[in-house]
Formats: sequence, C-alpha cells, structure tokens
Amino acid sequence: MTGFCGIFLREMLIIRKRIFKMLLSLSVSPLLYMIAFGLGLGSRLEVENVRYMTFLVPGLIAMSTMSQSFAISSEINISRFYWRIFEEFQASPVSSLAIALGETLSGIVRGLMAAGVIIVLGIIFGVNLRLSFFLWISIWVNAFIFSALAVNTAMLVKSHADQAMLSNFVIIPMAFLCGTFFSTSTLPPWAYYVIQALPLTHTSKMIRASALGYPMPWVSFFVALGFGLVFFVSSIYTVKRAQV
Repeated sequence: MTGFCGIFLREMLIIRKRIFKMLLSLSVSPLLYMIAFGLGLGSRLEVENVRYMTFLVPGLIAMSTMSQSFAISSEINISRFYWRIFEEFQASPVSSLAIALGETLSGIVRGLMAAGVIIVLGIIFGVNLRLSFFLWISIWVNAFIFSALAVNTAMLVKSHADQAMLSNFVIIPMAFLCGTFFSTSTLPPWAYYVIQALPLTHTSKMIRASALGYPMPWVSFFVALGFGLVFFVSSIYTVKRAQV
C-alpha cells in the first residue's frame, strides 16, 4: 500500500505543478470541435432525435477521457527512458500491483479532469446534460480502460516512436469511428459489427445514454468493464515482465 501511495502521490504532484497549463490544453481541442462541428456544421442538424451539439458533447467526453487517460503512457515512458525513475521502482520493494495500480489511477484522474473541462464547456454552450451518478461511473470506466491499456503499452514499447505508432493505430481510429461524432447505426453492417469489438464504442454509448437521461445500456457497461479488468490484470504482468 505504501508503494502504491508513493507512486500515485508522485503523479498527483506532477499534475498539481502543471494544473493550469493542463486545464488550458484540455479545453482547446473540445472547444474547436464544438465551434466547428456543433455551432458551424451542426447548428441545424439533429442526430438520434437530439440537437447535434447535444449529441456531440457526450462523444467528446468519451474521446477526450480516452485520450487523456491513455496519455499517462507518455509520462511513464519519460520516467523509463529519460529520468530512469522506473529503475528506482525496480530497486525498491514496490510490487508490480502497486506500480500498475498507482499509474492506472493517475491516468484515471487525468481522464476525469478532461471530462470535467468538457462538461463545463458544454454548459457554457447551452447543452443540457444530466450529471447523474451513472454518467460519472461511465466516465470512470472509460478512463479505467484506457489508463490500464496505457500502462500495458508503456511497458511493452522500446521508444517514444513506438508509443506514437501505437497511438496512431489504436487511439486515433477509435476516436473517430466509435460513435463520438456520428451514430453507429448509420454504418454498413460489416463496419457496425467490427467497431463493436472496440471498447470506446461501448463507453461512448454509456456516456451518451447517461448524459441524455436514457436507460443505461448494461450490456455495454459489462463489456466495457470486462475490457478494463483484462487490461488491468495484464498491466500487472507487463510491469512485472519489464522489471525482470
């Protein structure tokens, strides 16, 4: 427990030092999307019987939560390849579980911060979201999935270039194809079933349903939670393997 607290506290101190810069950077992309797609393209458009801006904001929450939670992988890589902090973790009596848990939770915090920024922007743009318990649970599950995935990839890659390549092939396609900007029901059948195998499809559905006051899609909830648990368990193994 002491090891986990130390790792998590270190990440929180880094966030505290950068908090204002982080909040500003977290707001730039969502703000541009809201202006370009929500006000510009979608001012007279409806998707799934709601105003497009209302449809868009939950998708942006899902996408930004994913991106910022996964971004913890870059911090871990810097610790491994440049600051050599990971070597200090290896030399100390800190378990693989403590390292994986500390880094995963720090990624979750980053994801929750991103979601909070977009919710505030949505309120400013007049989007009426239901800030329910289920919404925050859905956001937490989304952050958990991609934070745990980030720990896995950070332990497996050999350089920052490898990490960037993984982001290009994994994160960016999900950001645009998993129902963040459009309804997945409009896709051809083969494409619809393919993206059902991606975790962001399910978390986008959960977040949008909770934010708009629709019933929680429990199948998607348990599928998404399953993704998160699998990624977290495997992150413990990859941390242990990296320590060998």
